[in-house]
Amino acid sequence: MVTRNVTVIGLQWGDEGKGKVVDALASSCKYVVRYCGGANAGHTVNVGDERYALHLIPCGILHQGVVNVVGNGVAFDPGVALKEIQDLRDRGVTVGSENLRISSAANVVMPYHKLQDSLSEAALGAEKIGTTARGIGPCYADKANRATAVRVAELADGEVLRGKIRRIVEMKNKVFAALYQAQPLDADAVCQEYAEYGRKLAPMICNTGELLRRACAGGDRILFEGGQGSMLDIDHGTYPFVTSSSVTACGVPTGAGVPPSAVGDVLGVMKAYTSRVGSGPFPTEQDNPVGSYLRERGREYGTTTGRARRCGWLDAVAVRYAAELSGVTELALSLLDVLTGLDEVKICVGYEVDGRRLESFEPSVMGQAKCIYESLRGWKEELGGCRDSADLPARARRYVRRVEQLIGRRISLISVGADRDKTILRRSRIKGIG
Repeated sequence: MVTRNVTVIGLQWGDEGKGKVVDALASSCKYVVRYCGGANAGHTVNVGDERYALHLIPCGILHQGVVNVVGNGVAFDPGVALKEIQDLRDRGVTVGSENLRISSAANVVMPYHKLQDSLSEAALGAEKIGTTARGIGPCYADKANRATAVRVAELADGEVLRGKIRRIVEMKNKVFAALYQAQPLDADAVCQEYAEYGRKLAPMICNTGELLRRACAGGDRILFEGGQGSMLDIDHGTYPFVTSSSVTACGVPTGAGVPPSAVGDVLGVMKAYTSRVGSGPFPTEQDNPVGSYLRERGREYGTTTGRARRCGWLDAVAVRYAAELSGVTELALSLLDVLTGLDEVKICVGYEVDGRRLESFEPSVMGQAKCIYESLRGWKEELGGCRDSADLPARARRYVRRVEQLIGRRISLISVGADRDKTILRRSRIKGIG
C-alpha cells in the first residue's frame, strides 16, 4: 500500500467523534495539522482513564514523535492555546517547539472579537446565529477587512503590536459605543496581555506552510484535522447558521498552505444519528423522548460550551452531500452504541418541500423540509465489547450495511464507545485503519 496523506472531516453539524479518529490515525503520521476554525471547535480523546478536551492544539499532541501544526487558516486565540498547553503539561504531556508549530500567518482572536460576538448575538435576540461567543466570526471578518486584523507574527514584535492594537481598539470602542452603548476596552491592557502571549509563544511560531510543503516533497505523511462539521461550512452549510471558515476538505489547501494534491485520502466521520448545537435548520431533529434518549445516552453536551445538543435521526441525504463535496473515500461511523435499546431506528432518505420530493440536499430549503424516513428494527444488545463486525448483533450489522448503501462509501471504522480500544477496524486502503 502506498502511504498517502489523510484528511479527517466531519460530515454532519459537528461533534461526530473526529478527535477519536484523528487519535487513532495520528501515530502513523509525521504531522497532524489543524487548518480551520478556532477555539469554537472541541475534540475529545479518551486515553485509559484520562479524558482530554482539545480546542486549538491538534489531537496528535498525545503521540510521541508527531509534529502538531496550527495552520494559517485557524482563528488563533493565544490565551486559550497557552492555557491548553499548560493543562497538557500539567498532565505529563510534552508540548514545545519540537512538537507544536503555530503559523505566523494565522489571524489572532482579540478581546474585541469576543465582545463583538456577545454584543451582536444579544442584539439579534430570537434571530441570533447561536455562536459559541469565542470571537471566531469577528476575527475572520477582520481578516477579510485586513486593516483591522492582527496576525500571529505581529505578536512577537512588541512595538508594531502596540501601535496597531491602540489604533484598532480606538476604532472598535467607537463602533461598540454607537451600536451597543458598550463600555470601552483598555487598549494598554490589551497591548500588555498580547505582547506577553507573543513572548511565550515565540519559539513555536514559524512559516508552517513552508514546513508542510517541504514535508510533502520529502514524503512525510500528514494528517489534516478538520474542525466542526461540513454542514457548518461557510460556503456549503446551512447558511447563515454556520461557522466562519471552510471546514470541508476543500479548505485544506488554503488553510494549511499546501497544494490540493496534498489532501490525500479523505476519511469522513459521521454519527449513527445526528446532533446539532445552536440555531439553524435540523430536519431530522427529535424534540421528544427519542431525542432525549439520544442526548443522555450519547452524553450530548458541547465539549466547548457545555450546551445541550439537539438530537435526531441520521440524515443520510445530508451525509451523502457532505461526502460528495469533500471527495470522501471512506467513512468512520461513531456512537453506534448509543442506538442500543431503541425498538426502531430511522434514517432520513429524502425530503418533501412544498409537496415536492427531494432526494438531494439543498441548504437553502432545509428550514421547510419534511423528512421521508426508512425504518429498521432496533437492537437491545450492548456493543461496547464488540471488536469485529461479526461481533455486532444482526440488526446492528444490517444498520451499518444500509448506511453504507445510502452514502455510497465503505465504513472502515466503527466506534462503539469513547475509549480508544472500543473500535472495530475493517478493511481499508488508509494506513492506520484495519
